[in-house]
Amino acid sequence: MVRISPALAALLASAAVAACAPTVGRNGFQPIDVQPSEIQVGTDDKTSVLAKLGSPSTTSVFEGDNIWYYITQTTEQYTFNKAEVSQRSVTAITFSEGDDKVAEVRQLGLDDGQQVAMNDRETPTRGRELTVIEQLLGNVGRGQLPRTDEDVPGQRRPD
Repeated sequence: MVRISPALAALLASAAVAACAPTVGRNGFQPIDVQPSEIQVGTDDKTSVLAKLGSPSTTSVFEGDNIWYYITQTTEQYTFNKAEVSQRSVTAITFSEGDDKVAEVRQLGLDDGQQVAMNDRETPTRGRELTVIEQLLGNVGRGQLPRTDEDVPGQRRPD
């Protein structure tokens, strides 16, 4: 009968437990000294927010440069599985248009997101759809390539 030493059993058990641990990835904005929630409405402006937090992850598209977004995301991936988002934090800082002062600071989490259903329909193109065989054999017998410059009339001017 084969006996496994307790040290080898402990090593195998710790390797099995370590294989089940997720690989954690942190992406996006990483606050260093000041948290985005510490921005004061009415007192801070664009330059002070830029000095405290740095450049935003993105700015609003439709409102000009009046909303700055600071986005942080944490993902977990177990061995060969697809990475899943476990935590997301979006801080939206809105500035007033006249004096660039902070008008609103909103914190959004993973629960505030919405699933968007992608439309898998395609716009049809005009013309005929060819099969693979038709594409491979479509030009067979339609003519041959010219052998020399003299075989192609009108292509070159004789000098």
